[in-house]
Formats: sequence, structure tokens, C-alpha cells
Amino acid sequence: MGEKTYQLLSRREIEGSIADGRKLFILNQYVIKADAWLPYHPGGEKSIMHMVGRDATDEVTALHSAQALQHMNRYRIGRIEGRWENFIPPIQGGKFRALSDNTDGEECETQSTATASNSSSRDPSPVSPIFEAEDPVLRGRHAAGAKQRSTSVSSNSSVDEDDGMAYLDTVTKKKISLDLETYPSLDHATQDAIVAKYRLLDERVRAEGLYNCNYRAYAIECSRYSLLFGLMLLFLRWGWYALSAACLGAFWHQLVFTAHDAGHMGITHGFHADSVIGMIIADFLGGLSLGWWKRNHNVHHIVTNSPEHDPDIEHMPVLAVSHRFLSDLRSTYYDRVMEYDALAKVMLKIQAYSYYILLAFGRFNLYRLSWEYLLGPHAPRKGPAWWHRYFEITGQVVFWIWFGYFLVYKSIPTAWDRFVFVMISHMVTMPLHAQICLSHFAMSTSELGPHESFPQKMIRTTMDIDCPQWLDFFHGGLQFQVIHHLYPRMPRHNLRRAQKLVQEFCDEVGIPYALYGFYDGNKRVVGTLAEVSRQAAILAKCQQVVAESGDPLHAHSH
Repeated sequence: MGEKTYQLLSRREIEGSIADGRKLFILNQYVIKADAWLPYHPGGEKSIMHMVGRDATDEVTALHSAQALQHMNRYRIGRIEGRWENFIPPIQGGKFRALSDNTDGEECETQSTATASNSSSRDPSPVSPIFEAEDPVLRGRHAAGAKQRSTSVSSNSSVDEDDGMAYLDTVTKKKISLDLETYPSLDHATQDAIVAKYRLLDERVRAEGLYNCNYRAYAIECSRYSLLFGLMLLFLRWGWYALSAACLGAFWHQLVFTAHDAGHMGITHGFHADSVIGMIIADFLGGLSLGWWKRNHNVHHIVTNSPEHDPDIEHMPVLAVSHRFLSDLRSTYYDRVMEYDALAKVMLKIQAYSYYILLAFGRFNLYRLSWEYLLGPHAPRKGPAWWHRYFEITGQVVFWIWFGYFLVYKSIPTAWDRFVFVMISHMVTMPLHAQICLSHFAMSTSELGPHESFPQKMIRTTMDIDCPQWLDFFHGGLQFQVIHHLYPRMPRHNLRRAQKLVQEFCDEVGIPYALYGFYDGNKRVVGTLAEVSRQAAILAKCQQVVAESGDPLHAHSH
């Protein structure tokens, strides 16, 4: 039998279906209707919702196995011809006309096409097309119920007159302008060329066997894990509790790297096998939910460094890596407003100094997030991962029995020694949290519109850390975040081999490749936090001037 033929769907028909609430995206020139799969998707529904109305070929291919891609064929409902121009997904504020709406198409088309069609030329103003389109960059401030603006930022210098938001608009425009000047043009020809070369690079990566897992490297990993756990027990028996705790923290630190590989199906490349490996490591040995991490992390890989959408940079009220968090953004991941409240004003003022202290306590917050996920509505109850929730809850119970009861309570005699053991073991994992933040916190958080290609967005929002090969065990592959974001399922032991290929690709397409030493990378992160603190201080000054003068234009001039 030949391949099934699918009807040709027009852009207008697809738009109308999305307006009716259907979750459609494009995959290899076919229209995929994901509605029925949404509650079954092991990676959560949010990652799919960010692809609605878009050509998701590169994102879907990067994050899924060949078997999963084959499975998606059953959800095809049609096909398209030619180049697809992305809409802004509804979850990001995109507007769609129902088929019964006979409004002239120009108005709605502007939402998705203005950015690409107007930004091909950077003269005279490289910024205005972004703002004259859907205003995705500024939409978050209105999520708490404020009235949507009806004019572009570039022509409205006194928006939100009584709270000094005009200053934040100016900063946003400058950030976007800088990115448009630094990175390749968003016109169709340039972005299509980048995508074509990215796909050729993927073929080369596969041909060189870089998707094949190095199991010998994992044998060495397991030896390291066993040594650390054995030393922890030995020092515990000798009563050297601080040293024992340090070994346990190092054990957890190392385990996370393998859990990360398993979560991306980078070990056996089988969904169930890697899921079990990941859950045993994360839940049974570490007390953290792999399912929570996967739901969170999949969204991060699709909308990297987007203040409104990426949960990995949403840490209000204790940290903000973008000035946009100063305007009460609504998180589409958490479905709540991240308020710039009194606590945030205090914490953001000192965040360049409190950053590493907060990271030292990061593991305690992960316990909370894990239990919220497992006991809440987002853990899967259908589909191939329906049993993961029960397996993870079992793992959590086992963890708290062996760690909380037998190790801490029964093996350590005094309350003070128990406290010291718990704090040291958890704080030793701080470099891991710093490593995770390092590759993104200092990079761009600007929204350049729906026509930026997947590879360009990943490289623009991610940095690599340069280190000698003998230190790879300490960084665990997380120092190669640019390569990892381009090829999430590549086993981490192959990332260093792929680095030269990715650098050559970046040189060829003209995308700057961010590579910094560990010290310089951390310096940039702290500098970004300090910059947001300064912006918060300027905003407060603007608001003070407005309050005293009652003249919003006077505030804007400051």
C-alpha cells in the first residue's frame, strides 16, 4: 500500500481551526492535530501549546526519538505546501480568526508576519517591527488585568503613566535593538539558510555516531558514584559527619548528570528504560521528581530564556535576570502573575550578593516542587507515563526512609550533628545549581518574534563554558549547553566532540557563539543580576518623580 494522501489545508483553514481551540502545528509539511494526545504527552501539555500555529519540525525532531516521531504520524490531518509562516501561539497571546470571521486577512496576518517581513532591513529602525507586531515583549504587564495597549511602544512614550513603565519600554527596545544588530537578520532567506545548514549538521552528527551512548564512560561514572557513597558510609561510621555529608552531596551532584541524560533519553534511547533509570536516580536516590523536571525542562528547551514562558528563569520574588520582571509579568507556565511586590523590591536590590547564598538552599526548594507536582494535577495519569507518578511517589517514600530515617535520624546521635549533616550535604550541591543557571542567566532574554529559527534562538539564549577535559566530570556535560540545546538527546560524553562542529556551523551562518571560562561566565551572571538591580532602582526613582510631579513625561525624561 502507498502512503496515505492528505488534503491540502490553507493557512486560513488552519488559523480558523486554531481559533476554534484545536492544537495544530506543522511537522515536516504535515498538519498535526495534537488535541487527543495532549493529556497523554509524557512531557506535559505546555510544551505542545507553545508550538501551536508554528512549524515545529526542528523543535519536535530535537526532543523526540524516531519512534515518537513515527507515532505522531497518526495525528496528521492534512498537509501544507511551501514555506509556513509562524503564528504566535495562543498561549503566548496570539490572536486567531474563526473561519466565520470575514475580516480582511491583512490585520491578523500582521501578527505573525510583520516581524519577519519588516526586519529583513535594519534601516531605519530595527526595533519598530517587533513592537508594531503583536507586542509579545510587553504583553506580560497586562496579564494581571490591565488594559491592553492599542498603540505601539515606539509612538507612545507615556504608557502606564503613573508607574514609570515607559522606562522599562525603553530598556526593552534597546535590548531587542542590540540583538537585531548582533544576530543574523530575521528575514525568510537568512533564517531558512540557517535551518537548512542546521539540518545538514544534524546529518553529520549522526554520521559520526555522536548519538551513540558511550557505555564505557557510564561504567566509570558508576564507579565514581559507588566510591562517593561508600566513603559517605565509611565516614559516617567513623563519626566524621561533616566529611560524610560532603561525600553525600558530591554523590547527589554527580548523579544529577546521569538523571539529566536519562530524562532526555540519551542513555538507552528507549522511553521506558531511560525513564526508569532516571526515576531510580532522581527519586529513589535523590528525593527529586524526574517527572517534574521533564515537564519543566521540556518547556525550557522550547522557549529558552523567555521571561513570560521559561520556568528556568522565573524565580520571583527572590531573583530576576531581566528588567521585564519588574512589571508584574504573568507566567504562562505557572499560570500566575509574578508580582513585583514589596518582598521582590527588597530581594532584587541585593540579588547580586544573595545569588550564591540562595543557590546553596536550592535543593530544599526542589523537594517542594517535586511534591507539588506528584500530588498535583500535572503528573501524568494517562498515556505511556501513567504509572510514573506512582513509581515516583514510591521512590520519594523510599528516599525519605533511607535518608531521613535511617541515615540522619538513626545513624547520627545529636540534633546538632543531624542539622550540620543535612545542611552540608545539601549545600555541597550548590555548584550544580550555579552550573545550571550559568549557561542562561547572562544571555539574551529578548523576544525577537515568531520567525526566529530554532537554532538561532537556542544559540542566542545559551552560553558554553570553556574548561579542560579533565574537569568534564565536575561540569557533567552541562558546560556544553549550546550543543545540548541544539541536540538535547545527544549523550553528554559526546558533547565535547560535537563542539567543533557546532562552532564551525556558527561561523558559517554568522551567529555569535558564546564561550566563556567558568570565572568569566559567573562574573557575567552576577553582572546581569546587578544590572537588573540598577534598573529596579531607576524604576523606583521614576515612580517617585511621577508621584511628586504628577507629570509622566517628566518621569520619562529621567
